[in-house]
Amino acid sequence: QVQLVESGGGLVQTGGSLRLSCAASGSILSINTMGWYRQARGKQRELVAGITLGGSTNYADSVKDRFTISRDNAKNTVYLQMNSLKPEDTAVYYCNAAGVRIAPGRYEFIIWGQGTQVTVSS
Repeated sequence: QVQLVESGGGLVQTGGSLRLSCAASGSILSINTMGWYRQARGKQRELVAGITLGGSTNYADSVKDRFTISRDNAKNTVYLQMNSLKPEDTAVYYCNAAGVRIAPGRYEFIIWGQGTQVTVSS
């Protein structure tokens, strides 16, 4: 069974930085897309950033030029470097893996991590 485990959340002041990590474990041959979503209290979950197996990235407009997503395919790990953090970045951040190839011809379509809290104080 494939699992995602996030780490790196915490409390930081406005303008500070945090780096989130998400490691996938289990029987994995490859992961098509990995990404980060977030859900603030009382709001819907939203995409923050995504990265494909080939390294193509996309970002929410609200985090462009502040956040950087990267991945290590050999370690099945995705990272989110968050700089210039703002109070509105406060949320639970969830890691996501889509198109996880677990065996020839077998896939787990979407897997979620348990979430990690990021709090930015003003």
